[in-house]
Amino acid sequence: MSDFFNSGWSIAIAVVTVLGLASCLALLIIAARRRVMASDNTTGHVWDEDLRELNNPLPRWWMWLFVLTVLFSGVYLWLYPGLGSAPGSLKWTSLSQHASEQAQAREAMKPVFAAYAKLPAQELARDPRAMAIGERIFANTCATCHGADARGSKGFPNLTDKDWLYGGTPEKIEETITFGREGTMPPMAAAVGNSEDVRNVANYVLSLSGASEDPRNAQFGREKFAVCAGCHGANGKGNQAIGAPNLTDNIWLHGWGEAAVVSMITNGKRNVMPAHGSRLSPEQIHVLAAYVWSLSNTQGAAP
Repeated sequence: MSDFFNSGWSIAIAVVTVLGLASCLALLIIAARRRVMASDNTTGHVWDEDLRELNNPLPRWWMWLFVLTVLFSGVYLWLYPGLGSAPGSLKWTSLSQHASEQAQAREAMKPVFAAYAKLPAQELARDPRAMAIGERIFANTCATCHGADARGSKGFPNLTDKDWLYGGTPEKIEETITFGREGTMPPMAAAVGNSEDVRNVANYVLSLSGASEDPRNAQFGREKFAVCAGCHGANGKGNQAIGAPNLTDNIWLHGWGEAAVVSMITNGKRNVMPAHGSRLSPEQIHVLAAYVWSLSNTQGAAP
């Protein structure tokens, strides 16, 4: 695919564009100069014995409209990008226009967000207008991964169930949105032991939430779980300081069952929540965090 992005394609596009405009003008000139010598002002073509094509000239309005269209195309290509990679004299780009429109929108909404910035998240959660704004920000920023209903999917956390990897307070949610998160589960099979030990630990992990597929193996895995306790805790309830999941609540972010847990222990996992501090203003993040918080704290929140 890299062959489609070298400078040769840019030059080819520019040449084809220029030749196309030149051909349009040449066609017009040739058609205007063409004359058919016939006494009856026809082209000489006859159909069905009596249908003849007249050789009337093009209407002047049509001809000048055609010329103006070609001239407009030339001016457009001079001002805006259209000749391959040539930027145009105005240096316009869709990215710069998008950035300009975003800046205008932020400026227009600044008074609204300034008022919301002074209110705590719990109070914002009871404000229908603030939550409507937060919902729109969520739809534009977060729904791609977490879903329009915020219930997530495999590998993407459900934001409505109070199972928070790094903490579910409004302040922690703001921190997560602003700076992002990077969670890493290292491969632990070598530290656990052989493949049978890994299966035993997987069953013990499942047993913490009452979901073990083999209770006997779960008992054998209890001692080996000490390898995992450094992050998930001796009781398996996780550690929000480092984003280690709670293994006792029967919520499985990356899949449930012995095979899924064995795969996690064997191969590890790396999950990234991108930072949005550069895309959203602190005031927008404050409203968005209040909206996300309200999803799992529905009592007293705006409908």
